[in-house]
Amino acid sequence: MTTKVKICGLKHELALEAALAGGADYVGLVFFAPSPRAVALDRARTLAAQARGARVKVVALLVDPDDDLLASVVDAVEPDILQLHGCETPARAAEIRRRFGRQVMKAIPVAGPGDAEAALRYADSADLILFDAKAPAGATRPGGNGAQFPWDLLADVKGKVAYMLSGGLSPDNVAAAIRATGAGIVDVSSGVESRPGEKDPALISRFLRLAKAPQHQG
Repeated sequence: MTTKVKICGLKHELALEAALAGGADYVGLVFFAPSPRAVALDRARTLAAQARGARVKVVALLVDPDDDLLASVVDAVEPDILQLHGCETPARAAEIRRRFGRQVMKAIPVAGPGDAEAALRYADSADLILFDAKAPAGATRPGGNGAQFPWDLLADVKGKVAYMLSGGLSPDNVAAAIRATGAGIVDVSSGVESRPGEKDPALISRFLRLAKAPQHQG
């Protein structure tokens, strides 16, 4: 089965076009002001419409959002998935899924043994787990920091949750990450940028080509 890929933090049409042309399965739009990848609702609406036209799933990334922000994003962007990247509890994730009628992906930060097991608490409230590297001390955002975690920390939860692998992935290591973890879906943001928040279409194309290469598919 070919690995699925999410290109996250898109802001501009050229980067989105590279993602679509390369066969991306998901595109992520960030609605968190401190992030250099944050996108305004009007632009997000345009990008989301283009992605949907290519039958690609649209993911809206939010960090501990209140209902007003969720409503504005859902109304303007009509995302397929709401990615919760903050400290949302299982109860809050379930409430968001029920209230807004969207699939929910919950980010789980991983740095050491046992961290990944937090995902099991969301078995009944999230449709998909995103394993990401825990943000370094002093970071202004919980993800997109280019950090990587030891992939063997997922050993005890693989097969127990549907998940997407993130955290410091790039064209240089994505094939190794897939081989090491067996991840069916991988997520990249900073690893395909020329500088924070600025996606490089050539790096997007290369990442997609390497992630979907047949030699490491299960």
